[in-house]
Amino acid sequence: MVKITDVARHAGVSPSTVSYALSGKRPISSETRERVEASIRELGYRPHAGARALASSRAKVLALVVPLRAGIHVPVVMRFAGSVVTAARHHDHDVLLLTREEGEEGMRRVADTALVDALIVMDVQLHDPRLPLLRTLDRPSVLIGFPADPAGLTCIDLDFQAAGELCVGHLAALGHRVVALVGSPPEVYVRETGFAQRVVRGFTAAADRHGLSSSVRPCGAAPGAARAVAERLLRERPALTGVVVHNEPVLEPLVDAFESLGLRVPGDLSVTAICPDELADGARIPLTSVAVPSAEVGAGAVDLLMRKLAGATVPAATLLPPRLTERSSTARRAGL
Repeated sequence: MVKITDVARHAGVSPSTVSYALSGKRPISSETRERVEASIRELGYRPHAGARALASSRAKVLALVVPLRAGIHVPVVMRFAGSVVTAARHHDHDVLLLTREEGEEGMRRVADTALVDALIVMDVQLHDPRLPLLRTLDRPSVLIGFPADPAGLTCIDLDFQAAGELCVGHLAALGHRVVALVGSPPEVYVRETGFAQRVVRGFTAAADRHGLSSSVRPCGAAPGAARAVAERLLRERPALTGVVVHNEPVLEPLVDAFESLGLRVPGDLSVTAICPDELADGARIPLTSVAVPSAEVGAGAVDLLMRKLAGATVPAATLLPPRLTERSSTARRAGL
């Protein structure tokens, strides 16, 4: 690894002169600066975050706040995190990942230092206790998710309410009259996590609009939870022929459970999902699904932050329209 002393030796100056060239804290001659910059390019020296911060008055680091709470499906969360990191690197920024559930205190500790320039916040709740702080910070922020009151905030996400409506509309168009939503784990609803609540809202509204009989059932991650939910739904709704799943870990276990209970997919039961395309396409029975566009959302959040850091005006709300892809798990209701 090339060090600042290597640059100094190559340029024939002192290490402090190299520091001054990077930070601009003291004037140096243009000839010396050009010699230092030439040595930096030739040796491939990359100053660490602290030096970059001195040079630009910024750390060139974004904080990604994503508390790994109970009920969160980590692989999908990491898709979002990966997209944020990739987009940030395109803007020559690093990402500090904050995964502890520290709430306002943790964000204030980071924001009160020179560690980060801006924050991206995930797992947004309808009445999120972190929001008052975000509204008063002197650093810009973007939420991946929407609280109940987004005033004074910048938010981006998939339109999860429209996603729930789209899944129900697809089932209704195929003639299904009794449908169910198998949703996130119960603790996600207890926290009033925004995206989960909005899927329920969209599902219920669309079912009522189409005159369908509907049920909503959370599903935990414990072994056997999918089987228990399938049994309960068929016991309560024996005429059930359409299911929407918004819970990535139980996608395949739920299909297996319904089939073990005597329902063929899609012959007897049509299944749609709200999940990443890769999960839907790679399932044993490829699932008709609304894609969760983690790459687009993550890149969009970073782009909004970069524009805010540059002093530009950005839209307060960015809702990505849902896109449904038909696969093998849905068909017209039997008998139609």
